[in-house]
Amino acid sequence: MTTKKMTTVGILCGMALVLALTLYIPIVPAVSFLKYEPKDVVMVVGGFIYGPMTVVLMSVIVSILEIFFRAGNLLDVIMNVISTVAFAGTAALIYQKKRTKNGAVLGLTLGVVLTVILMMIWNYIVTPIYYQMPREAVVALMIPGLLPFNLIKYGMNAGITLVMYKPIVNVLRRFKMVEGGSGKKDTQKGMVLLGLFVVLTLVCVILAMQGLI
Repeated sequence: MTTKKMTTVGILCGMALVLALTLYIPIVPAVSFLKYEPKDVVMVVGGFIYGPMTVVLMSVIVSILEIFFRAGNLLDVIMNVISTVAFAGTAALIYQKKRTKNGAVLGLTLGVVLTVILMMIWNYIVTPIYYQMPREAVVALMIPGLLPFNLIKYGMNAGITLVMYKPIVNVLRRFKMVEGGSGKKDTQKGMVLLGLFVVLTLVCVILAMQGLI
């Protein structure tokens, strides 16, 4: 790993950690103990630039650092790494094969689907242990709570990624942290509009679930 890459990855890890520690909010009333945080957006950016193995490295670093700044344990690290690698790693893997707007959208979509499935399985395994609650209670929360939470969380992060990927990369390029030129403006505009549509739709869903609209 070059010095430039190490520095860039370090900056991205710092950004992800700050987001994880400052934006940490409940979004689904049925599972208010689960919180939304957007750090995986930065993980996807790192993965789009350097590939899926960078996602693995970043997820481990940030997940370990999180438990030093916020109460947590090994289960938190395991769940964070699994969810981040499933979402951002899948998106990065597809984008690495097809570096286009369609590749980014496909990668993020598959990342959302895979992560939702895995998180349903792993929440069934880990949540009763972590929160000391009966497994039957966790099963009862699957459809009204865990499923919508994960769909909204990772759908939101996918949408934000489409909006923020190019601006973040452009800033890194300006400081000569990454190489390459920008893509076509119409393609970038299309990704931003799609991302905004997804984010605004999910914000409306969250507000409706909270009874605010």
